[in-house]
Amino acid sequence: MNITTNLKFITLSIALVLLSSCSKNPKTLLPHLTGYWEIESVTLADGTKKEYTFSNTIDYIELNDSLKGFRKKLNPNLKGTYNTSNTTEYIKAVIENDSLNLYYSTEFDQWKETVLNANDKQLIIKNTDNNIYIYKRYEPITIE
Repeated sequence: MNITTNLKFITLSIALVLLSSCSKNPKTLLPHLTGYWEIESVTLADGTKKEYTFSNTIDYIELNDSLKGFRKKLNPNLKGTYNTSNTTEYIKAVIENDSLNLYYSTEFDQWKETVLNANDKQLIIKNTDNNIYIYKRYEPITIE
């Protein structure tokens, strides 16, 4: 095997471990979704992985008791507040076939993502193109 093949095998193996380590009951993932999330990495379907050491945009997700809510893109600033986009992505969370699916809609598009894992520190989502997004809980930078 060459290096590229080895890298793809390792990435696929990690993805399979993540998939198999997910909670058996998708309802247990729901309480962890609401909050501020910062992208950590993306593994594309072809095995290519992109690490994000810094991102000036974070996602804020909020779901209510009826499993509906929204996601907004935010830009943190040095004052400890956020600048926000005018675009709101509406979310409906649905448990289907032992999976937690998030159905998004805007005035321009609709799409689906599957939550592979969610806890207090990490959120892992797969989109319909089989790209896997890993987020970490956002912690504001404080400057004294």
